[in-house]
Amino acid sequence: MTADPFTIQVECYAGYRTDETPRRFFMGAKAIEIQEVIDRWLAPDYRYFKVRAGGNDIYLLRHDELAQRWELTLFQSGKYEGNPLSST
Repeated sequence: MTADPFTIQVECYAGYRTDETPRRFFMGAKAIEIQEVIDRWLAPDYRYFKVRAGGNDIYLLRHDELAQRWELTLFQSGKYEGNPLSST
């Protein structure tokens, strides 16, 4: 069973291309500051960013460049004591 992604608002550093690197994102009125981009990769229809925020929380953000839409596709709490999400 796959959950629907959650649409979010993202502020990015804009380098040579628009929305190059996410810096913070908003879930409702709550701002989440990104401390580190752990990984990034391209897929045929999306760009993905695995990021770390405060409390060692891990988020997987997906950017649909055609629709200009950002989605939160995965969250792992920094309080989780199991293995961290693998980049492989």
